[in-house]
Amino acid sequence: MKRNFSIAVKDFCWYTSFSIARAFGGSNLKFLLVMLLLASPNFAQERKVDPTWLHRYVPKVNETANGMSSKSCHYRPIFGEGDSEAAHMQSVARFAEVTVDPNGSCQAVRYDREEEIYFVLQGSSVLQSGNEEQPMRANDFTYLPPGAKHSITNAGQQPSHILVMGFKIPAGMATNQQPARPKIVNLESVKEETVSGHPSSVLYKLLVGSHGATRDAIDEAYVATSFFLMDFAPGGTNFPHHHEAAEEIYLVIDGEGDMVAGSGMDGVEGRFPAKAGDAYYFRPNCTVGFYNQNKPRAKAHILAVRSKVSLPRDED
Repeated sequence: MKRNFSIAVKDFCWYTSFSIARAFGGSNLKFLLVMLLLASPNFAQERKVDPTWLHRYVPKVNETANGMSSKSCHYRPIFGEGDSEAAHMQSVARFAEVTVDPNGSCQAVRYDREEEIYFVLQGSSVLQSGNEEQPMRANDFTYLPPGAKHSITNAGQQPSHILVMGFKIPAGMATNQQPARPKIVNLESVKEETVSGHPSSVLYKLLVGSHGATRDAIDEAYVATSFFLMDFAPGGTNFPHHHEAAEEIYLVIDGEGDMVAGSGMDGVEGRFPAKAGDAYYFRPNCTVGFYNQNKPRAKAHILAVRSKVSLPRDED
């Protein structure tokens, strides 16, 4: 009976709207029919809500083509360009793993309104920026400013795996002339330290920071406000928190624990088991954090990057 009643009400609404449209003229008929279609439950149910956070397991991310791809250069989009949810990113252009085959090379790329960070996860490679060639080895990282034409090659006998991160420069943001020779730093040369406002159970290596700052190994970025490594002690945490005007990405390098992504109405954070290869994207205002296993000698390392977004002028 309930189903028949629903159908009867629906038919009555359509009949009534048709009668009203005839009374006010045929030109209004199409308008009213469209409005009723937009208001129908079937239409509303097809709308997808923007995600608060995203998860990817990197070993299962499929290869796709982008500007740097070649037969020997394989681009796997974790977040951003090439990923099915790329439209939800605000400042993140790409967060991907690029694999360069032995004696392989990637196509040269140039982004006039994007900056990039490269981090060598495994193997060795050569970075070419302009007329400069610089070798890069495992755990090396560098910052590439907007407008710099660059490419990666691999002259070794083992594949090279590189984390490639790109960030969009807003149209109204001014950029300064950058050195033609990118600075390359190795992770081992960066000291571990605590960060104010965070527990001492996690130590940080501050790798890339904002242009004009002095705290990071490389302080040249405009949108990427912080690229860093977190070293968690057994049972350690960085405490769940959120950033009102920033997107953030976590990539678990090793270890296991609970990733915090979002929270409920009761204020309790959402926890999800996380292991090496898990990557999480957090949009602005999303609760983010990590709890390491509380076991003897249980270490965990996470590479994280945070990029600022422009706040809307008006609330929806």
